[in-house]
Amino acid sequence: MSSAAAQRPNGLALFILPSALLFALFFFLPIGLMALMSVLTGNPVVAPKVAFTTRHYARMVDDPFYLEVIWTTIRIGLVTTLVALAIGYPLAHWMARIKSRTGHALLLMAVLAPMLTGIVVRTFAWMTLLSDKGVVNQTLMSLGVIGQPLKLMYTETGIVVGLVHIYVPFMVLTLTGVIGRIDERLEQAAENLGASPLRAFLEVTLPLSLPGILAGSLLVFALAISAYVTPILLGGFQIMTLPILIYQQISANFNVGFAAALGIVLLMISLGLVVAYNRALGLVSGQRELQ
Repeated sequence: MSSAAAQRPNGLALFILPSALLFALFFFLPIGLMALMSVLTGNPVVAPKVAFTTRHYARMVDDPFYLEVIWTTIRIGLVTTLVALAIGYPLAHWMARIKSRTGHALLLMAVLAPMLTGIVVRTFAWMTLLSDKGVVNQTLMSLGVIGQPLKLMYTETGIVVGLVHIYVPFMVLTLTGVIGRIDERLEQAAENLGASPLRAFLEVTLPLSLPGILAGSLLVFALAISAYVTPILLGGFQIMTLPILIYQQISANFNVGFAAALGIVLLMISLGLVVAYNRALGLVSGQRELQ
């Protein structure tokens, strides 16, 4: 009996080992190499002598341009997350509370349908809508609402619109699962005790759905700040974000060390958000630490 029990961890380890190796090969190794390159003066593969340096990070701190790029990236991510939450929460609540299976299936198909189309195709579709001679401007001008085209392309607004369209399904799907697990009888009990439907929602459903709000916001924000295709097509090089700057440093300047440092900064922003998410979730659940 004891020998069989001793063999169980080994058998479990055999199942975990492939995933651990895959994770180490495609996550820890690339991240480790990127972190190493960010503190070296050159590429040790081709350069005869390299040394450790912090000049790449000092360059970001000393130049206001790079600080502005970091803030622009964070700002676009925050706005995208807030807009996606404002659009996604009512839709997720509707999907979680709808009684008809057919209605739920239709709503689910409507949410998932855009994800069946590539990001590049959806972004080009927004370009045809938001350009100076696009559908939006031409319609408004034909109706006499505006006299000249609105500047919708190559702005942060255009980037946010495209990102929200792409990432709002992630918010909806995350929230639907959480709201669906909230017992409706809690809202009914609050209403029976005299609370209005709005107060029952604000004091019962909304607090219980905070873990889903935090998880969906974390996912959308991380995806938004790391997006490349949509910002480069809808914003061009007029709106510079960290992913665009990293691509520019590698393709145009071939400055691998500085690009690696920018990548580490982007990673640190995401990791910082994860830490903040864990702490916020711990406070919501009444715990100081999450095990």
